[in-house]
Amino acid sequence: MAKVTDDDVERVRGLVAAIPPGQVCTYGDLADAAGLSSPRIVGWIMRTDSADLPWHRVISASGRPPSHLASRQLSRLADEGAPVVDGRVVLRECRWSPPGR
Repeated sequence: MAKVTDDDVERVRGLVAAIPPGQVCTYGDLADAAGLSSPRIVGWIMRTDSADLPWHRVISASGRPPSHLASRQLSRLADEGAPVVDGRVVLRECRWSPPGR
């Protein structure tokens, strides 16, 4: 993984904080908007520094959350009005585009 700077972390945090309720953003979209080389970097940042952020609004490009978070994440998103069908977020209806993307 590429070296992650404090500026990288703060850019990702700012983008995640800006995702409106009921909308989602993919790891790849966030990586592009933050100028990072890989969605995996966003995943690492989210795993290590997102307790105070709307982490549930960040999802894979498949729209399916990881199994260990699926029920919690999908429940939170549905409560906000995001469309969830068969255990998957309907990205075409609620995908948020970060500024600069």
